[in-house]
Amino acid sequence: MAETSTHSPITRIPAARDVLELLKPITWFPPMWAFLCGVVSSGVPLGDRWPFLIAGILLTGPLVCGTSQAVNDWFDRHVDAINQPERPIPSGRIGGQWGLAIAVIGSVLSALVAWVTGPWVFVATLVGLALAWAYSAPPLRLKINAILGPGAVALSYEGLTWFTGAAVMAGTLPGAPVLVILLLYSVGAHGIMTLNDFKAVEGDLATGVRSLPAMLGIDRAARVACLTMLLPQLVVVALLLRWDHLIVAGVVALLIVGQLAAMVRLLRDPRAMTPWYAATGVSMYVLGMLASAFGLGGVWGL
Repeated sequence: MAETSTHSPITRIPAARDVLELLKPITWFPPMWAFLCGVVSSGVPLGDRWPFLIAGILLTGPLVCGTSQAVNDWFDRHVDAINQPERPIPSGRIGGQWGLAIAVIGSVLSALVAWVTGPWVFVATLVGLALAWAYSAPPLRLKINAILGPGAVALSYEGLTWFTGAAVMAGTLPGAPVLVILLLYSVGAHGIMTLNDFKAVEGDLATGVRSLPAMLGIDRAARVACLTMLLPQLVVVALLLRWDHLIVAGVVALLIVGQLAAMVRLLRDPRAMTPWYAATGVSMYVLGMLASAFGLGGVWGL
């Protein structure tokens, strides 16, 4: 019955609570955190920029990220019927073509808000929306590629949102150091996205999605993910030292040591320990992002 409802014409308007569940507010935190890093790294006082700050928060959280969740769930409804049949679309709570309609409406609203926020924010938003659709929708469906799929999500969640925060505050293209650091953290976030794929291995194997865990097995994929997270952060530390941000470089280095200790425990049983690592190792990763942003922004002279 639920499968039929996903192909029937638009009929009953879905309940607000089901739409909110579809947009997954819990997923808004990572891009909003990266947006905060962008704001801090700009080094620009808030002043009269607060309307743009609010617009940026809306863009990176409920609008672009929420829209990406709706896009993903619409095109993944058959996979979710295997992995998570309780979700709004496969369960039939959001029936007909409403999942697709919500994704389209969210994309249009995101573009409109970005347009009035500034040209660089508009460009970043369009790139983020394009990646969201390319990640899930045929013919590209980047998520079936073990490199391009997690890479698109990492760039959207970390790089583009950091860029948006810096551009919102500066009102122009962020400086080269900011661009380099946000790209490095985007590369590292590819490993975080790989860990997120562990929960969907069965569905990926059944539907031909070539995620790293599905291709390499969970143990080998976990080792690749750890290296992917670590190496860009080491480059960040080296650059911070080169730019004389000694205190921040020390903080980021200590957080890397903490991640290494957490990775040792993760690799003993990657599938079971991934939720624990998300609460510990990933938290240290994003704290390093913020510390780096403080250094770039010259906050407290760090």
